[in-house]
Amino acid sequence: MASIRILPDRVANQIAAGEVIERPAAVVKELVENALDAGATRIEVEFRHGGRSLMRVEDNGRGMGKDDALLALERHATSKISEAADLDRLSSYGFRGEALPSIASVSRFELQTREADRDIGTEVLVNGGKLLHVNECGRPVGTRIVVTHLFNSVPARRKFLKTDQTEAAHIIQCVRFYALASPQAAFTLIENGRVIFRSPECATLTERVAEIFGRQTAELLVAIEGEENGMRLSGLIGRPGVGRATRHEMVVFVNQRPVDSRTLNYALIESYHDSLPKGRYPLAFVFFECDPSLVDVNVHPAKREVRFRSEPAVRAFVIRSVLGRLRELSTASETLTGTPPLPPTTSAPLASKPVVARPQEIRPRVPMVMGAWPKQNPSPLVAPPVTQIEKNTMPTGGTPSWRFLGLAHGNFALFETDAGLVMLDRRAAQERIWFERLQNEFRAGQVPSQRLLLPVPLELDPIATALLLDRLDFLKSNGFEVLEFGRNFFRIEALPTWMEPADVEAFMRDLLALLREGKLQDKNLDLARDELAQLAVAKAVRLPETASETEVRSLLTQLFATHHPLTSPAGRPTYIELNHAELARRFQK
Repeated sequence: MASIRILPDRVANQIAAGEVIERPAAVVKELVENALDAGATRIEVEFRHGGRSLMRVEDNGRGMGKDDALLALERHATSKISEAADLDRLSSYGFRGEALPSIASVSRFELQTREADRDIGTEVLVNGGKLLHVNECGRPVGTRIVVTHLFNSVPARRKFLKTDQTEAAHIIQCVRFYALASPQAAFTLIENGRVIFRSPECATLTERVAEIFGRQTAELLVAIEGEENGMRLSGLIGRPGVGRATRHEMVVFVNQRPVDSRTLNYALIESYHDSLPKGRYPLAFVFFECDPSLVDVNVHPAKREVRFRSEPAVRAFVIRSVLGRLRELSTASETLTGTPPLPPTTSAPLASKPVVARPQEIRPRVPMVMGAWPKQNPSPLVAPPVTQIEKNTMPTGGTPSWRFLGLAHGNFALFETDAGLVMLDRRAAQERIWFERLQNEFRAGQVPSQRLLLPVPLELDPIATALLLDRLDFLKSNGFEVLEFGRNFFRIEALPTWMEPADVEAFMRDLLALLREGKLQDKNLDLARDELAQLAVAKAVRLPETASETEVRSLLTQLFATHHPLTSPAGRPTYIELNHAELARRFQK
C-alpha cells in the first residue's frame, strides 16, 4: 500500500486547474475578473482557434510590481482578502488566488505588467508550471497576459474541448456578460484577428443588451426597479407573453457578478407563472444587489453559484418586484385594449397567485410566400386527408365503429360504443397523425418547401449562432433554408409547407434551445428527425374551434391509420374509454 505524501505544487496546481479552468472561456473569465478588480476602464480580449492556440487579455488597471507579479503565481496568493472574515464583505470578483497558478500550470503563460509609479515593467514567462524567466520590459500602465497552448501539458483535458466554433461562442458569451455587468469599462473583443465588437463606456443597459443579444430581443424588454430592506433589483425583463424554450436568456447578476442562482431563477419563473404558457421561460437581464455579508460566493470552484443567507426573503422580494412591474404593464394594456388587469400585490406572493388569461406569444409580422398573398388569418394545421397517409401505415383492425355524440369543451369528441363511452382528444389525435406524416417525409428526404418573398430575420447570441451554423445542412435537408447575413444574424429564406411563416422564428429558437440543453441529439439522424418532427407537431398543430361529424370521423379514420393510434408523440393518450362497469360505479348502481 502506497504511503501518504504531499503532492508537488505543480501537480496540485493542475488538479486545481481541472476545477477552475474547465475550458478556454474559464481562462478569459478569470483574467477579465482580475482586470476589473484592478480598476481597469479599458479591457481588450483577443483569442484564436477557440482559445486553444491564443488568449490575450490586456487592461489599463493598476498593474503590479516585480514582487507582486511573482507572488501572484503562487497558490492562494491574493490581495483581495487577508482573513476568513473578509469573505463576509467581498466586493471583488476574485479572492481565492488560485486562477493564475492554475492557468500557468496547464499552458504557456506570459505576464507583462507595470505600476503607475514605475518607469519599467516586469515580464514573467511560465511554461507548464515551470518558471522560465523574469525580465524587465517596457509597456503602458496595466497588465497584459498571453496564454497559449492551453492544456498541452494535460492532454486528457484537451480531448474534452468542443469544436473551435463552440469554444469561441463560450468565450464571446463570457466577455459580453462582463461587458453587460460593467458599464464603467470599455470592452474590445477580437477573434482570429477580426474585431467582433467594441463596447464603449457608459452605454445604457438596453443598448448593451441590443448589442449582445440582438435588437429583436431588446425590443421585447422593459425596465424594472425595486428596493426593499437593503435589497435592490434593477435591469430589464420580458413583457408578458414573451418567453423562450430554455433559461439561457435569463441572465442574473448578484452584486455585479454573473451567476447561476437557483433562488433568483425560480423567483423569476414563479413571477411569470400566469404570464407565460407552461414550459416557457421569461427573458430577463436583472441585477440583484445586497450587503455582501448576506450572500456567499464561495460555493463553487468557478464562483458560478451563490447562496443567500435568507433565501425565502430574497425570493419573495424578487417575486413582488417583478409581479408589480407586470401589473403595471397589464394596467397599461387594459387602457389600450380593455383587458382586465392583474389583481393587486399581496404581501405573500407565494400563497396567493393572481389568475389571469395567459397571453399568446408575440409573433413577428407574417411575410409573404413567393407567388402568394400574405395570409391575414393563417389557417390552422389540420389533419391531412386520409389519402395522404402512407398505405403501409394502415393497421389490420381498421377504424372502430363508434357513434358520434358531439363535442365537449371544443377539444373533446364524444362517442357511444357497445362497451360504454369514449372521449377523443382531438389535439392529441392530430399530433399523432402529423407526427407520423412528418416522420415519413423527413426519412424519405422529401420535405416540400416554400420560399418566402420577405425573408424572416433571426438574430441570435453567439452560442446559438455556433449551434445553428453546425446544423445548416441538416435543416436544409428538412425543408429550411437559413442563410448567414452577418455576425450572429441570419435570414430564413424558405421553410417547410406545413409551417406558417409567423411561427418559424419561435420554432427555430426553441430548436436551438433544445440542442443547447442536449435534449435533441443530432448524432443519430433518425432520432434527430423524430425529435424534430415532435417539436414541429407541438408548435405547429392548431385545433379548429369547431368540427362537424364528418370532420371528426375523418380524424378518427386517419388516427387509426397510424402505427401508434393510442398515444400522442408526447405520450399522452389520444382517447379514454368509460365502460359500463365504470359508469355504473360512478352512479353507484
